[in-house]
Formats: sequence, C-alpha cells, structure tokens
Amino acid sequence: MLESPRHAAPTPDQARFFARMRWMMMISGAATLLGIAVVLGVIGYRVFKGEGSTPDVTELLPKGAKIIGTAVAGERIAIMIDAGGSVEVRTFDLKTLKPSGRLKFAAEP
Repeated sequence: MLESPRHAAPTPDQARFFARMRWMMMISGAATLLGIAVVLGVIGYRVFKGEGSTPDVTELLPKGAKIIGTAVAGERIAIMIDAGGSVEVRTFDLKTLKPSGRLKFAAEP
C-alpha cells in the first residue's frame, strides 16, 4: 500500500525544523508562565506587604480646646489647636499617626 503524501514521514530537514519549533514553543511557554508568576507575585506582595491602612488613633485634647486648622506637609500632618486662648500646633507622622512634635504659642506678658 502506498503512503499518502499527507502522512508521509518527515524528511530530516523537516524533523529538525519540527524539533526546533517544539523547543521554541517550550521556551515561549516557560517565559509566559514566568511572566505570569512575576505579575502575581508583585500583586500579592503589594496586597500583603503594602502600606495598608493606617491605624485608628484617638488623641486627647485639653479640656475646652478646639481644632482650628489642619495641614499636611511631606510625611507629617499638623493640627492647630486653640486651647483656652493659647495656640498649639501638634504634628503627627502621616503613616503611623504617632505624635512627632508639639509647638506652643503664648502671648508675651
């Protein structure tokens, strides 16, 4: 029985070409999987190790004090307080909300 040209065994050149194509497809598939793994790794890192949310903090003010102004500068937040006639500025770290400084103003006698 004669073999049809459609099912004939590949020539040596064709066999080398097929082997090279399989090799390139494996490299391409591995590079694609590596790229997907890197993207998923970066997303996971940012979700679990990112800056996240800031903690809830309650800062007590002196009795009768009012907040009269706020400002953000760099990585600090400044709160201006009117505490019974004297003005005070308190600064906090923006990421941790921990107090980082206090500036009091008083009138000269």
